[in-house]
This record gives sequence, C-alpha cells and structure tokens, in this order.
Amino acid sequence: MLVKFANALPASFRATTAKASLTRKLTLAAFAAIGLAGIGCGAAHAENPDISSRRASERTDFTNDEIRDGFFKIAFGAELQLDAPAERVRKFDEPVRIFVESRGTPDRRPEIAAIVDDIRAHVNHLDVAITNDRRAANFVVRLVADRNLDRTIRALYGNDKAKRIQQSLSPQCLSGIGKDERYRIRRAEVILPVDAGDFTFYDCAYEELLQALGAINDDRTVPWTMFNDEVQMGFFDIYDQYLLNILYDPRIRPGMTKDEVNALLPEVLSTARAWVRDTNLPRHADARHRSVESD
Repeated sequence: MLVKFANALPASFRATTAKASLTRKLTLAAFAAIGLAGIGCGAAHAENPDISSRRASERTDFTNDEIRDGFFKIAFGAELQLDAPAERVRKFDEPVRIFVESRGTPDRRPEIAAIVDDIRAHVNHLDVAITNDRRAANFVVRLVADRNLDRTIRALYGNDKAKRIQQSLSPQCLSGIGKDERYRIRRAEVILPVDAGDFTFYDCAYEELLQALGAINDDRTVPWTMFNDEVQMGFFDIYDQYLLNILYDPRIRPGMTKDEVNALLPEVLSTARAWVRDTNLPRHADARHRSVESD
C-alpha cells in the first residue's frame, strides 16, 4: 500500500554526471518540503565487458573496521540537507514494491527487473519486488530518454528545487526518498536515462536503487563502495552487500543513532558476513575471496 502523508515528505537525492569517459557519482541528500508523487538482461545476453572487467578485479576481503567505517559514512548523514540534519538510520520497514514506468527507448524494464532480483537475492530480510500496480507501489523507477531527464526532474520536484539540483549537479540520473517522523522510508523515486549506454545504465541503476533503499550518503574516503564519486561498478559488489545487509538486519531499526547501531554492530556484522559469504559461494569459490575478520 502506498503511504501518503498530510505533511510534505523530506527527500534525499543522488545525482550522477558524466566526466570524461567515466560516470562520476555525486550525492546530494536534501531533506526538503516536497511531496513525492544475475546481472544483465538474462542468460541469453552477455554481460557488459566494462562490468565484467570490474567484477574480475573486485576486492572481496574486508576487515570489520573497513566495513564498520563504510557503514557509518554511507548510512548516516548527507552531503547537503535542506532541513535539520538527520544523523539517523533511514530504511524501509515494510515490503518494497517497485513500479517501473518506461518512457524511453530502449525499454529497460527487463534490466530493472533483473537488478531488483539480484538485490533481493543478496540482501537478507529485504522484501523487494516489481509490481505492475502503481497504486500498490511505494517505489517508482522512471525510465526516460536522456534528453527528457531535466524535464522529468522539473515535473517531479518543481521548478525551484529542480533548478537547484540541476545547477549543483548537472544530473545524469537521480534518486529521492521520503521518510516519516520515525525515519522510515515511505516513498522512493528513481529517474534513469535509458539511452546513455549500457555501462552507465547499470552503474546508475544499481547505485540509485540501493541509495533509495537507505544507503544515502556519498563518501570519497571509502574506496571500495559504489557510493563514491570516483568509483564505477555496474554491479552489486561484495562490499556494498555488507553495507546493505547490515542496514536491513531486523536489529537495525529506522531512527537509530550511531551509538545505538555501534552497540549492536559486532553481532549484526557477523550475521552479515555469513549471509554474504553463503550467497556468493558460486561466484567466489576460491580462497582469495574469503572475508577477513579483524577488529
């Protein structure tokens, strides 16, 4: 069920812009008074070579301190906030139902469905699925032509906020969340261009969808996460699987402070390690992919 509030919903935005031949990620988390209204296309499609090369060189062993540091930097705070700072956990605490609206060519709905399946398979306790019923959706993905991106942002957020977003970020794609007074995400929006190239599409789609689930902040000091201006992935990497599995552990509740999370983190991280290890065994079977536990 789509939850609507009488008061305006706050929002968090991520924008992605092109820089040279790479896709540069920029996060703008803005809490403002606005009302938010296997990888690849299947077994028969080869994975994009840029994604394959990054997957082959992916680092998969991380210490507890490296994971802890990244979680606190990515799950808390924001680069820009238009209301009071929200140093709290923000996440869905209800089933996430995603409606995909396609208004561009090629039709990327099958790719979004595959990405959602991949996220669901790798994040424990996250009930996420595609729905064809827009009224049942609490998460909307808008697939648009690149030339229509700015127009879509204006239509969704209004001229004033769209101007601020566009002047600050020149966005190539964007995500937004709406939370309630208990820091529960109740609405999420993602806007993706479908004709900017395969790698850019996957890179944007994974990052924007995961951010809209609560991995809100962006930090250049964490070199292993896709939530970093200088990192391009195009797939759901091991490090970020750790972060999302910590976030969606039932012991981590919306509205928790850093101190509250830190008290639970040793046990939660141990659970996340076991889940990530077990769900990635077919892909990472050799010893070099075993996680290293160290405080």
